[in-house]
Amino acid sequence: MAVKTVEWIGALDGRLRLIEQTLLPTRFETIDCAKVEEVWDAIKALRVRGAPAIGIAAAYGVALGVRDADEADKKAFFARLKQTAKYLASSRPTAVNLFWALDRMKAAAQKNRRLGVRQIKEVLLAEARAIQREDDLMCHSIGAAGAPLVPEGAGVLTHCNAGGLATSGYGTALAVLFRASEEGKHFKVFADETRPLLQGARLTSWELVQAGIPVDVICDNMAGFLMKQGRIDMVIVGADRIAANGDTANKIGTYSLSVLAKAHGIPFYVAAPSSTFDLGTEDGSEIPIEERGAEEVKCFGGFQTAPEAAGAYNPAFDVTPARNITAIITEKGLIRRPNRKKIAALLGPRCQLTGRKKP
Repeated sequence: MAVKTVEWIGALDGRLRLIEQTLLPTRFETIDCAKVEEVWDAIKALRVRGAPAIGIAAAYGVALGVRDADEADKKAFFARLKQTAKYLASSRPTAVNLFWALDRMKAAAQKNRRLGVRQIKEVLLAEARAIQREDDLMCHSIGAAGAPLVPEGAGVLTHCNAGGLATSGYGTALAVLFRASEEGKHFKVFADETRPLLQGARLTSWELVQAGIPVDVICDNMAGFLMKQGRIDMVIVGADRIAANGDTANKIGTYSLSVLAKAHGIPFYVAAPSSTFDLGTEDGSEIPIEERGAEEVKCFGGFQTAPEAAGAYNPAFDVTPARNITAIITEKGLIRRPNRKKIAALLGPRCQLTGRKKP
């Protein structure tokens, strides 16, 4: 994309620029965040979304949250840093990249505690930039690792959005498709609309159209019928948190697709960078599931579609068990039939992540 999903403008006194994703596909606009409160709101309101992009935005949010801290009082600065990270962590509970990025920012500051406060502020901005650069490299590596899995002439089913809009700019699940297309493969994508907020219809189809990849948007409840018709050859999705045993949290509806794919003998792939693994979380039962407001379910396209008095249940994510996953595609390679031992062997000790069971 010509405009980055997440971009820092200027030097230490700069601002964070985001694509306003709630307006797509009919309006393309950016928003600038000059305060940590604006970053928190952008994450909470899904103006920026997708686990890697949330992590990057939060890292820059830390830089914004501490930049006006008193440079003569180092103790107060670190108290402000801790408060800022805790505040940003409260925005959304499921995507582990958020907590990973916040922990990394705090660690960078602690490592450079001997420096003056002004210098530590510079270190934090540099660390946020590094997180973004590394995500871009990981996403391109994921694309390269997964592209051979896409058969020529395939029908590919996706769910939610795991493209450039969800990352530093190239995607995870969609990176595989972008790379396969760049290598000359021809295939067609069926994008689940992804109720209740239509990230598949609004965002994934928009990205694929921009890339010149054929795409049909389908209602979420059509996927099983397309599989029965033989029109789906593979399913590929992203992830917001992957537990030590391979259980994977992703947008609500992903679990259903994994069951359908298994019933029809269709490979089901998860694409995610190592920053999405949380080896301190034993299995999917420990992953916190965000619940969002009833209005997202009871309204559609700005119109109320359910009685005012009716209740609504709105979990934003579900968990796909490792046994339903054919392979996890990472920047380090494939983890086929994922389990605890295979994941630990590929990722190594550096990926012993947060193990946060609560936001």
